[in-house]
Amino acid sequence: MPVEFKNADGNIIVTDEVISIIAGSAALDCYGLVGMSSRKQLKDGIAELLGRENLSRGVEVRRENENLHIDLYIIASYGTKISEIAHNIQIKVKYVLEEIVDIQVDTINIFVQGVRVAQ
Repeated sequence: MPVEFKNADGNIIVTDEVISIIAGSAALDCYGLVGMSSRKQLKDGIAELLGRENLSRGVEVRRENENLHIDLYIIASYGTKISEIAHNIQIKVKYVLEEIVDIQVDTINIFVQGVRVAQ
């Protein structure tokens, strides 16, 4: 279900795909993140590193009533504190979505799918 804004000039509709691309892009700017991972990893058991060309694959946007929830599936950099990486991603994604799209995000869940040495 897209987010819809109305103003004097007309309507603005932002789809969940756009929200997931913005969230994925914001997350990739954070230190300690090697990349996004496939959401299927829990089922497959293999952490697949996704490239920058498909930012939305490691992001899931869910809505429950009027609440917006975002799940990010990441691969963290070896040797960094995972809790700090996750917290920084949550702050950055929430800030970017509130500033760029002007929507309130209720929860941002981080699922660490693996750890890799950053190159």
